[in-house]
Amino acid sequence: MQMRERLSAALKEAMKAKDAARLSTLRLINAAIKDREIAMRTEGETVSIGDAEVLGILGKMVKQRQESARAYEEGGRLELAEKELAEVKVIEEFLPRQLTADETTAAIDAAIAKVGASSIRDMGRVMAELKTKYTGQMDFGAVGPMVKTRLG
Repeated sequence: MQMRERLSAALKEAMKAKDAARLSTLRLINAAIKDREIAMRTEGETVSIGDAEVLGILGKMVKQRQESARAYEEGGRLELAEKELAEVKVIEEFLPRQLTADETTAAIDAAIAKVGASSIRDMGRVMAELKTKYTGQMDFGAVGPMVKTRLG
């Protein structure tokens, strides 16, 4: 639960520093994590999600905020776009460093070799391999077409 501990410590620091914007974003992150845990509960059993799921949640939150910021900019609401981008910065503090284009290409090649992929039918296995190793480090929406091109 290393990720959850980092989030908790950051939340406490933001409270002490009276940093309202950061505190608000950290609370949103915790709420999203708790929502996922509640959704995963089965028959009264308490479920605690791991770091991989937390990284997935954070990645989704970043993507949502980037899309919102783009929409606000197109609508001329720059102050709202800036707020969304500020939230992105706070969330990204907890995500691992994003892979460069060369590192992403190397990771795709390694995953294809590891699963022995030879055709487009193996794409699911390649993507699963990438997701297990690189969650939070690459944009899988952009990686999918790259894998498809390699296998196609």
